[in-house]
Amino acid sequence: MSADFQTLDIIEEITRNDGSTYKEIGNLLHNGQAEYAVEEGMIKKVRILKINIPHSKNVESYEKFVNENFEIPANIAISQYTEWQRTPEMDAVVEKILAENKVS
Repeated sequence: MSADFQTLDIIEEITRNDGSTYKEIGNLLHNGQAEYAVEEGMIKKVRILKINIPHSKNVESYEKFVNENFEIPANIAISQYTEWQRTPEMDAVVEKILAENKVS
């Protein structure tokens, strides 16, 4: 079951089990799922870098991409953690969101 359209409003840093990290634009549901994934050993660590980010055109663009391309479970207890695979265009959008929010 998928949740309704998800509004993205936080920036998280995800640490994979191999120790590599990436930054993701998410929301509290996504963060809760990532926290659960840490507890279950699916990923190593998650931390929120910034909350309540402005809803810019770049955020709207990334929201549309995520909502159209990935099933977002409605529950916190997930059976697997899915890393949203971005296109090069969406990588650039995320970089702009990070810059807009002064997150490096």
